[in-house]
Amino acid sequence: MAARHIDTSGLDADYVSLAAHKLYGPKGIGALFVRGRTRLTALQTGGGQERGLRAGTLNVPAIVGFGAAAALITTDAVTPNGEIRALRDRPADRLCDAIPGAIVNGHPRRRLPGNLSITLPAVEAADLLDHMPTLAASTGSACNTGSAAALAQAR
Repeated sequence: MAARHIDTSGLDADYVSLAAHKLYGPKGIGALFVRGRTRLTALQTGGGQERGLRAGTLNVPAIVGFGAAAALITTDAVTPNGEIRALRDRPADRLCDAIPGAIVNGHPRRRLPGNLSITLPAVEAADLLDHMPTLAASTGSACNTGSAAALAQAR
């Protein structure tokens, strides 16, 4: 497979942010694309890193990890999106067929291939997860709850 690059010329965006952990890299590191003449203002003062826009010492291990993850997603080692979509859609289709009123949340086609959000009325999430032991799922998002309770419910 040929390397995939982010083509920013077709984007109507002055900034594009990337988080390494969204592509299996380490947490706490990211990248920011800034369109040519777009101006930035420093939020912290100190050091002259990144043309005076950022202070502090670089997290070299995280940067290297981000680079390795980015390189990995440009190889055949990563499952193509079509296969990931099929893995996402199979349980969604089965649940929608089996549970009256089940609704897949989000746009029907323009969704992330590896993410499924589904509303199952009158179904206890913990009971559902108990009946699907091979499915990696959770009943909520730990980043939105402000607590570890959602993580405790993840199966």
